[in-house]
Amino acid sequence: MEFERVLPAKDAPKERLKNYKEFVHLYDEDTLNKQSARCMDCGIPFCHSGCPLGNVIPEFNDAVYHAKWEEAYRILSSTNNFPEFTGRICPAPCESACVLGINRSPVAIEEIEKHIIEIAYQKGFAKARPNLIKTGKKVAVIGSGPSGLAAAAQLSKAGHEIVVYERDDKPGGLLRYGIPDFKLDKWVIDRRIQLMEEEGVQFRCNAEVGVNVPATELNGYDAIILAGGSTIPRDLGIPGRELKGVYYAMQFLKQQNKRVSNLPLDAEDITAKGKQVLVIGGGDTGSDCVGTSNRQGAKSVTQFELMPQPPAGRTVAMPWPSYPMLLKTTTSHEEGCQRHWGVSTKRFIGDENGQLKAAVVVDLQWETDALGRPVKFSEVPNSERELPCELVLLAMGFLHPQQEGLLSQLGVELDGRGNVKALEGEYKTSADKVFVAGDMRRGQSLVVWAISEGRECARKVDQFLMGYSELESKDAIVAYA
Repeated sequence: MEFERVLPAKDAPKERLKNYKEFVHLYDEDTLNKQSARCMDCGIPFCHSGCPLGNVIPEFNDAVYHAKWEEAYRILSSTNNFPEFTGRICPAPCESACVLGINRSPVAIEEIEKHIIEIAYQKGFAKARPNLIKTGKKVAVIGSGPSGLAAAAQLSKAGHEIVVYERDDKPGGLLRYGIPDFKLDKWVIDRRIQLMEEEGVQFRCNAEVGVNVPATELNGYDAIILAGGSTIPRDLGIPGRELKGVYYAMQFLKQQNKRVSNLPLDAEDITAKGKQVLVIGGGDTGSDCVGTSNRQGAKSVTQFELMPQPPAGRTVAMPWPSYPMLLKTTTSHEEGCQRHWGVSTKRFIGDENGQLKAAVVVDLQWETDALGRPVKFSEVPNSERELPCELVLLAMGFLHPQQEGLLSQLGVELDGRGNVKALEGEYKTSADKVFVAGDMRRGQSLVVWAISEGRECARKVDQFLMGYSELESKDAIVAYA
C-alpha cells in the first residue's frame, strides 16, 4: 500500500513508428522491487483463479521482492512454459482478479512475469533440461502455436519422443505470423524453440498434414495431438466484398511479419502505405492492424466496432473478480487512430477497375438489459454515409479450424460450432489415440488459455500412454499453493 502501480517506460509513438521492434522497456531494479512489493498477503489470492494457467503469483512476487531469481523462475515455470510470451501479449486476466484491484490499481503481474523470465535467461536458469529416461513412445503434435508448443514441451519432459508438424516455414503459429514484431519480437520465439530442440523436440516445417503430408503418416505414432488453432476467419458477406483492397486481417499481418524477417511473400503484396485504411473489428487483431498500418505509412487509419463503446470502469454486470469488458486503449491506438463504436458496414464501393474506393456505413443504437448489457440493436435513421477508403482489413475473429484435409481424413467428430469435439479436462476426440487442445477445441481464445490447454492435454496423453502421469496438474498446483 506504500507504492502506486507503475508500468515500464515506452518509446514515444513517433519513435516507435519508425520500426517494428519492441518498444516497452524493462524496470530498473528498484522499480521492480517496489512493484513486486505491492502484492499483498491475501487471505485468498483470487489471481490464482483469474489465471487460466493457475500461476502461483503471490509466491513468485515474494521471490522477486527478495531478489531470489532462481526461486521466482522455478515457481513461475512450474505452471507456465512460456512466460516470455504471456509477459508480452497476455491480456492478464490475473490482474482483473487481483485483490488489490478492488479499490486500487492491481499488481503489475504481467510485467513481473516478463522480468522473471528475462532475468532467468540472463542468469542461465532458463536452459534445456532434456529427460534422459525415454519411454519409447512417439507423439505427433499438429500445429506449433502456443497450445502445440506447450503440449510438446510437457510431453518431452515426460520422456516421450515428440515430432511437431507445422504447415508454415517456421514454428510458432499465430505467435510468429499473427502477432506483430513490435509486440512480440521473433527472436523471443526462436530462443525458446532452440531450447525445445535441445531437449529433443523435433520440428517439421512446411508440413501440412492432410495436404503435402499424408494423414496415414500419423499411423506410426502412439498418440496424436491436434493443436492447429481456429484459422477460418469470420467474413463480411456484403456487396463489394470481392473488390481489390478488402482483405482478412491475417493476410495483412502475416505478410508484414514475413517482410520484417526478410522472408519471401507467398501472395499479392498488401500494403497500407499512402492509403486511407478502415479496420473492421475492435479486438486485439484489429489493434494490431492499426499499429502495422501506421508503421507502413497509412494516410489515415479508422477502426469500427459493431458493439457500443465499453465503459471505462466496472459496472454491476461485471463485478470483481470477473474479467471486465472495459474500454481498452492499446499502444497502437496511442500511435494514431480514429475509433468509432456502434457502426455497421453496409457495402463496399469500387471504381471501374474493381479497386475499393469507399465503404457505406450506418450508425447503430443498442438496447440494453437491466444490467446495462447490450442485447439488441437497430440502425439510426438517416445515419448512412460513405467513407472513403482504399484498404479494408476484416478483423472480426475466427469461426473454427480448417476442416478440409486433416480433420476430415481423421474423421474426428465436430461440435455445433465446427470445432473438434472433446470434453474439457479429457481432450480425447472421437478418433482412436487422437487428442485436441487449444483454439481447435475451445474456439478462438487467449494465448494463456492455449498454453493451459496444451499442458492439460499433455497430461491426459501421458496418462493414456503410461497409465499415470507425473506432469504438473493445474488444479493440484493451485490447491497446494
